[in-house]
Amino acid sequence: MFLSITLLLVAILSAIGIARELRRKNFFAVGFAAISFVVFGAFSIATIVSILTTGGGAPTGH
Repeated sequence: MFLSITLLLVAILSAIGIARELRRKNFFAVGFAAISFVVFGAFSIATIVSILTTGGGAPTGH
């Protein structure tokens, strides 16, 4: 559960970074923040779903 909360926190901070860098018109940083948001958000959601459905930790893939 700690992993999913940490990944979700990083995704939220990346979303804040997207908004901040859009105001500064720094599109290179917006791109990296958007990629981080998508990757960390997907992994956090997958981990949370895995914990709720199987009762385990990270997704195993089998």
